[in-house]
Amino acid sequence: MAERVIEVITGRERRRQWGTEEKVRIVGETFEPGASVGQVAARHEVYPGLLFTWRRQFRNGKFSPAREPLFLPVETPVPDLAVRQAKVEPLERRHPRHIEIELKDGIRVRVEDGVNLTTLRRVLTVLRG
Repeated sequence: MAERVIEVITGRERRRQWGTEEKVRIVGETFEPGASVGQVAARHEVYPGLLFTWRRQFRNGKFSPAREPLFLPVETPVPDLAVRQAKVEPLERRHPRHIEIELKDGIRVRVEDGVNLTTLRRVLTVLRG
């Protein structure tokens, strides 16, 4: 008579290969209302630690399909040369790059963009003096 071998697995199987769709389905069960990670892990015979790892990977987008670059056609209007464009003021006139400080005694100090702050502090201290 031929001898037969029967393998009995009593615990969780080690090194099982899980497909991405299977992982997503199992992780999805853990997000259902009232679900317990431990119960879902036991039901699918995986360790809870592995399930927590899959949940973290899911949140970080690891199980999302790779996105292809998306190119959209862009149309820019061609300006009608017959229509006169409004004259645009230079940027400096619209947005001055200076401030004016008026002290209590009426003295005004005009400060240009990029002034050395230490020097400005000294000037203001002398004028307040």
